[in-house]
Amino acid sequence: MGVRCRAVPEVLVNARAAARRQLSGVERWAAELAARLPALAPGRYAVAWPPRGMAYQAGQAWEQLVLPARARRLGARLLLNPANLAPLRFDGNVVVIHDAVALTHPEWFSGAYAAWHRRMLPAVARRARLVLTVSAFSRDEIAATTGIDPGRIVVVPGGVDERFSPAADAAAARAALDLPRPYVLTVAGEGVRKNLPVLGAAARALAERGIDLVAAGSSRAHHGPGGAPDGVRRLGYVPDALLPGLYAGARAFVLPSLHEGFGLPCLEAMASGVPVVASDRGALPETCGDAALLVEPRRPDLVAEAVLAACLDEAVAVRLRAAGRARAARFGWDATARAVDAVLTGPDRRV
Repeated sequence: MGVRCRAVPEVLVNARAAARRQLSGVERWAAELAARLPALAPGRYAVAWPPRGMAYQAGQAWEQLVLPARARRLGARLLLNPANLAPLRFDGNVVVIHDAVALTHPEWFSGAYAAWHRRMLPAVARRARLVLTVSAFSRDEIAATTGIDPGRIVVVPGGVDERFSPAADAAAARAALDLPRPYVLTVAGEGVRKNLPVLGAAARALAERGIDLVAAGSSRAHHGPGGAPDGVRRLGYVPDALLPGLYAGARAFVLPSLHEGFGLPCLEAMASGVPVVASDRGALPETCGDAALLVEPRRPDLVAEAVLAACLDEAVAVRLRAAGRARAARFGWDATARAVDAVLTGPDRRV
């Protein structure tokens, strides 16, 4: 895979994360920017895709060595890196750092992953022309852990794809994933920071009422232990085509994370017309506003109480559905792309 470009680009987009088979929030950012920026400004952007098999760890050498050489050869003024890391030997980097959790909580990750980020993330941030991030919470965390001036960090929130809607095909998702009963959904990997064990009490309380609690998300080696408790059904990674229907069919959504740089699944659930329960940690209060029930994530009883209210109390559910759809409507990937473009090349240009 190579560069897709119609003219000499001003900005080359690093698509290593966009080429991955499974999309989490970071990969979705990369995929959306790789698609929407060239569509927004044809000729201004080119997209650099890694060779097959180099989207994950094996692609670090491509990112550090081949990618900057390609940017120079094309004459690109800037290299946009949407997934935390960037080549150190290029002086035109703009990097999207989603959070600094590997620096603030290295115990939540494998030793090798934490050590790599401890070495790379501050260096990438300090050498970048500009750092973008996804929330004020992440901006403050990045500044505190890397020592860079917060004024060099621009906040651009992520978006919600138009596919996430109450009209998404819930029946197809239910059939494909074998979900015959009503269910409450969480979308999260198995890492410690996702705090899935706290959902055990909620799962038991829901089971007594004939409702399942299901968890969608991948397990990655660097996440460390932290899987779902007994009573929570793990779906594993759900294909992207089924994800809107999976959200739309849920009675409620819960994200009990101990740390989130943004919390994109909460907005996807809101756009799908699903009542949301979220942790009161990290950026989740900033992202959710008053459109979710925010709870202390270390208290299984409070998490269970909020999930039952969102699921069974019709007055609460109606309020959350309306507030959630209004909240999600404020976020869109086209708006994200326009904001990034304005910072890089437009009237709000910062580099």
